[in-house]
Amino acid sequence: MDFKDYYSTLGVAKTATQKELKQAYRKLARKHHPDVNPGDKSAEARFKEINEAYEVLGDPEKRKKYDELGANWRMYEQAAAGGAPPRGGQPGGAWNVPFGGGFRTMSEEEMQEMFGDADPFSDFFHTFFGGGASTQERGARTGSGRSRARKGRDVEHELELGLEDAYHGATRRLAIKLDGHARTVDMRIPPGVGDGSRVRLTGEGEHGAAGAQSGDLYLRIRLAPHPKFERKGRDLYTRVAIPLTTAVLGGEAEVPTLSGKSLRLKIPTATQNAQVFRLKGHGMPTIGKPDEHGDLYATVDVQLPRQLSPEERAHYEALQKLERGTKHSAA
Repeated sequence: MDFKDYYSTLGVAKTATQKELKQAYRKLARKHHPDVNPGDKSAEARFKEINEAYEVLGDPEKRKKYDELGANWRMYEQAAAGGAPPRGGQPGGAWNVPFGGGFRTMSEEEMQEMFGDADPFSDFFHTFFGGGASTQERGARTGSGRSRARKGRDVEHELELGLEDAYHGATRRLAIKLDGHARTVDMRIPPGVGDGSRVRLTGEGEHGAAGAQSGDLYLRIRLAPHPKFERKGRDLYTRVAIPLTTAVLGGEAEVPTLSGKSLRLKIPTATQNAQVFRLKGHGMPTIGKPDEHGDLYATVDVQLPRQLSPEERAHYEALQKLERGTKHSAA
């Protein structure tokens, strides 16, 4: 059995912080992941080594134990072989694997399903961190070569969605490729989903092994920017342009909504620029409760005339004289 230099495997110094370890692991795991290198045995072996190294160094307790081994690892090996595994050793282990934009935990059984019957853990790992059994002993104990029932992995995809579709709900047909096979699924997106929401389709993930149930398909929503509306939670925000005369004298303004219908907003006299009006119940629907909506907030943009006709200019000059006269009278 050879000593495993886990720090070297991840390309970090022994003084590396947990953040640095995680960054190094993610970079290497993405590079050597089997999905990125199908059929590449060297990448597969490297991927196993990377995950084993991070399984130890990414756990503060295991890392401390590993650092304590140092030059005395042979002594610990002999103790483990004699039936006294080093303190803190636990059977099995878990693997943090990048999947669908995040990281998930895979058991030893899952790793064996992914890579076949070959043990994904080295003898070094098992001796010091997994109970001390050798490869042959583990094979005899687990009956390697037999197919184990295992639920299929969950799958996650990202979908960009327009705000109108998020308001009304939509159906999207997705092309999913798993295990070298492609298929299409129709996914219903409920009204009210937000940026980062996850929609689940049960049983449409990776197929289970040995008759076990399939995983689920998750669709992560990313909302595209909208030219007229901004969303904050269940509320919507928009801007409404009104002429100066309407702002001064009052009147009405048309406010668009995502429902497709326009609302008539009453503008009171002396309305100021950037004044905000609340239209209750015209925001986004609540997921699972389509009759419950947030609010719509309309910010007024008072539009000044860019050009004046001679008649309009005369009226504004008369207004200016009136304003000056009012000021002189007040003084």
